[in-house]
Amino acid sequence: MKHLLCVFFLLTAIGVFGQSWEPAGNKIKTIWGEQLNPENVLPEYPRPIMEREKWLNLNGLWKFAIRPKNEPQPASFDKKILVPFAVESSLSGLGLRVTENDALWYQRTFNLPRDWNGSNILLHFGGSDWQTSVWVNNIKVGEHQGAYTPFYFDITPALKKNEPNEITVRVWDPTDKGPQPRGKQVSNPEGVWYTPVSGIWQTVWVEPVNANYICALKTTPDIDKNQVIITTETPGSLTDALIEVQVKEGGKTIARAAAVNGQQIIVPMPANVKLWSPETPQLYQLEVTLTQQHKVLDKISSYVAMRKYSYKRDARGILRFQLNNKDQFQLGPLDQGWWPDGLYTAPSDEALRYDIQKTKDLGFNMIRKHIKVEPARWYTHCDQLGIIVWQDMPSGDKNFEWQNRNYFNGADPVRTPESAAIFKKEWKEVIDFLYSYPCIGVWVPFNEAWGQFNTCEIASWTKQYDPTRPVNPASGGNFYTCGDILDLHNYPHPEMYLFDAQRVNVLGEFGGIGQKMDKHLWEPEKNWGYIDFKNSDESTTQYEKYAQQLLGLIGTGFSAAVYTQTTDVEIEVNGLMTYDRKVVKFDEKRLYKINQQLVHSLNQSK
Repeated sequence: MKHLLCVFFLLTAIGVFGQSWEPAGNKIKTIWGEQLNPENVLPEYPRPIMEREKWLNLNGLWKFAIRPKNEPQPASFDKKILVPFAVESSLSGLGLRVTENDALWYQRTFNLPRDWNGSNILLHFGGSDWQTSVWVNNIKVGEHQGAYTPFYFDITPALKKNEPNEITVRVWDPTDKGPQPRGKQVSNPEGVWYTPVSGIWQTVWVEPVNANYICALKTTPDIDKNQVIITTETPGSLTDALIEVQVKEGGKTIARAAAVNGQQIIVPMPANVKLWSPETPQLYQLEVTLTQQHKVLDKISSYVAMRKYSYKRDARGILRFQLNNKDQFQLGPLDQGWWPDGLYTAPSDEALRYDIQKTKDLGFNMIRKHIKVEPARWYTHCDQLGIIVWQDMPSGDKNFEWQNRNYFNGADPVRTPESAAIFKKEWKEVIDFLYSYPCIGVWVPFNEAWGQFNTCEIASWTKQYDPTRPVNPASGGNFYTCGDILDLHNYPHPEMYLFDAQRVNVLGEFGGIGQKMDKHLWEPEKNWGYIDFKNSDESTTQYEKYAQQLLGLIGTGFSAAVYTQTTDVEIEVNGLMTYDRKVVKFDEKRLYKINQQLVHSLNQSK
């Protein structure tokens, strides 16, 4: 008996019995959340567009504590949290609310593989909301502000050799009490405003590199010149180093080029190159190598697609979106990317991909990613499956004067200098993060005047910073004669109440057909849709009516439309699917048929 007790305590100490985790609360869950293994959380490589062979995933149970924000690091940690799920989520194992007066503290140890000795070690965070400070072995290694983009620190000087290393992380998130972009998070959720998401919410991982390595990769396809322009960055100045690029298809090299480090690399593509589109999402593999005096310092795997986003007047003088120099009607759902069990964080990579695949199955060719930025793998899935993404910037203020049926003649809200600077910094980081993903087709800095300010300045800067994509200055709100797009919102039916002959005209939100599904509700008693129906047949018939109305409006000027929305979200029940993704509420075959009619309505062959 004494021997058995010793074994029990030993196993507990090393974590076998100590992995006592279970979802918090009694809210609905996805099948992926129900099947989640806390010892194997989101195990996939988190950055497929810039991949190295060696890495170590740090997801899993961490020690955790909540303390007043002005207090120092706690002497002990009284809780455990399943990283990378936010503290408010069920899958964190806690489901706790925090305030702007609280700080979140995380801690865990890890061992580096012995074959990493002599390497520099980078510690990566896919996303952490909002102000993150990190220590390794009680040595501070860095700070970061921002919720929606990845960041990393070189932790090499703080590491111990051949023994466990301890990471401590502090996160402070004021939610709607601070100046930062936060999307739809509010302290008191209601209506279209949802549960806060605080702390680490994407994969944490480490990887070994040489002292000199590729820290950024930017790819720009040019189908008119049949070439790809590639730029890289390294931490320091390496004037005697080379960057070599190989483009591969099916493992075979089809193009190559090289340049001195720091110089732009232009890769001529073969004459028979295949173009990327939702119908044919052709991706070419990239191998990018950094060498110095014939020694390989770094090698990364990536990918690129040959495609072009633009717009042009048709035979009747209407500006139309074009993909690869051909008119294209873009149709997709408003996709908010929320999960009943993980909130901002999908419970698995399969779940992350599921929403995109189902969007394709329903006949759409576009997704509007609504005031949220997803993990890198989500965009890779879009690239692979073939779906165009309109990328919103998460907003930072819901107080606004909204004039959505005329050109704005009021006064923009005045942000504080701090708030304006944070917005501009984080918007630039979002563009930098997503620039090389082929699926990104439109930038959307503002939504419905939420925090909208200096609209023409922001739109102009965005276009100057990335001239390869159209800019939608404010989807559905406070219109100015700037940017590339005039974007109307109207619920529930399609309507064109403004038209701008100098811009592409789109219907950025419509629909919102509500259908309450018992046993699949976030709140059993409080639910709403813009218009309510009882069953799938009624909902599908109403969708078809709206689609027929939209077909007529395409002829008079609409070049894209966004249907609200992909899934139910909290008390909103106007999704194509339930919040737990267990039921598609519409007839899939009927939706596919009418959506394909809309998608191909501008085909030049007709």
